[in-house]
Amino acid sequence: MNSILSDRILNMEESATLAMAKKARELKSKGIDIIGLSLGEPDFKTPKHVQEAAKDAIDEGKYFSYPPVAGYQDLREAIAKKLREENNISEAKAENIVVSTGAKHSIANTFMCLLNEGDEVVIFSPYWVSYAEIIKLAGGVPVLIEGTLENNFKATAQQLEEAITDKTKAVIYSSPCNPTGSVFSQSELEAIADVIKSHEGIMVIADEIYELINFTGKNFSIASLPGMFDRTITVNGFSKGYAMTGWRVGYICAPLAIAKACEKIQGQFTSGGTGIAQRAALAAISGDQSPSKEMAEAYFNRRQLVLDLLQEIPGIKTHIPEGAFYFFPDVTAFFGKTAHGHTVKDADDLCLYLLEVANVSLVTGGAFGAPNCVRLSYAASEDELKEALKRIKKALAELA
Repeated sequence: MNSILSDRILNMEESATLAMAKKARELKSKGIDIIGLSLGEPDFKTPKHVQEAAKDAIDEGKYFSYPPVAGYQDLREAIAKKLREENNISEAKAENIVVSTGAKHSIANTFMCLLNEGDEVVIFSPYWVSYAEIIKLAGGVPVLIEGTLENNFKATAQQLEEAITDKTKAVIYSSPCNPTGSVFSQSELEAIADVIKSHEGIMVIADEIYELINFTGKNFSIASLPGMFDRTITVNGFSKGYAMTGWRVGYICAPLAIAKACEKIQGQFTSGGTGIAQRAALAAISGDQSPSKEMAEAYFNRRQLVLDLLQEIPGIKTHIPEGAFYFFPDVTAFFGKTAHGHTVKDADDLCLYLLEVANVSLVTGGAFGAPNCVRLSYAASEDELKEALKRIKKALAELA
C-alpha cells in the first residue's frame, strides 16, 4: 500500500507530542490512570467573555458564510493595534496581518511562501517539533544551532553567524520557547538582529505564541528593532495565553509582500479561518485581559511547585524556565539503567518507561532536537502535578 503514497508523506515524521498524547489516551481508554503532561494544552477554560462573544456571533447569524481569506478586517485591525501598542511594532497595520487556523497553519503558510527547493532555514534548537517537518515539506533544509543547558538552552548570535551560508533563506526561533521555556532578552535579540541585517535576503520568523506566559516581565519583539520590520514575520495566536487551543486562531504580522503571498496560498488551501472563532478572538484581544493575567500567575506558581519537586529527584538536571509552561530536564543520569524489564537507552526509552511504570506521559527531547532531555508540561492542576512527580520520583529511583 505504501507505493501509492507520496515520498513527501512517507518521509514526514509524526508529531511526537501528538503521538505520546495518543498513546496516553489509548491507555486511559483501558481504564489506566494516566496523568498526561505531554501536550501544551492549558487546563483552564476559555474566558467567559470570549465564549459569550462566540455565542453572540452565532445568534447574530452573520458569520456563517466564508470569511475574508486574511481574516475579518476588525480583527486584523485589533491585532495590528495590539502589536503597535504592546509590542512596539510601530509599522504594523491591518494589511500586514493574515489570520489563519492556528499558529501552526501560519508557520506552514510562511515557509510555503518563502522556500524554494534546497533553501536552508536556521532553527534555534531545542525547537518546537513541527518546525523541521514543515520546512522539509516546503522543500527546505533545516539547519540546527543548539543551545546548551548552561545557557538556558539559548543558541547565540555567534552560532547564527557561523551557520549562515549562501543558501540560508530564513531563521526561526520561539520566545518564550517551546520546549524549554527560555526567553530571549532584548540584548540577545539585538545581537541576532545585527547578524540578520548584515546578510541580505534572510528573514526571521519570530514565534511568540507563548508571549502572555512570560515570567521575566514584558515580552520583547525583534520586529520592533530598527530595520527589522521588513525582515521579520511575527507569529502569534490565541491558543496559549487565552486558553483557546481548540478554537484554532493564529496570525502573522509580515511585510506586505509576504502577507499577500500567505493570503494567496491560504486562499487555495483553506480560505479564511472559522468565522465564529474569529469573533471570539476579537473579544479575547480587545476585551478584559485579567483572565490571561490570572492564568499566567497560576503557571508561575506551578512552575515553582514543579521546580521544588524536580530538585528532590536525584539525577535530574534542570534550568529554571522563564516562560511558557514546560520544564526540559536533562535525564542522561538514567541512561543505561534497568527496572521492571525496561532498559533505558535514551530519552525515548525513559518516556516509555515512565508511561508504562509511572503512568505519566512526557515527551522525548529527541523530538525537539535535544535527545538527552524530556519535556514536562505543567499545564495541569497542582494535584495532578504533585501526584505525577511523586510517581516519576518513585519510578526513577527503581532504575539501577
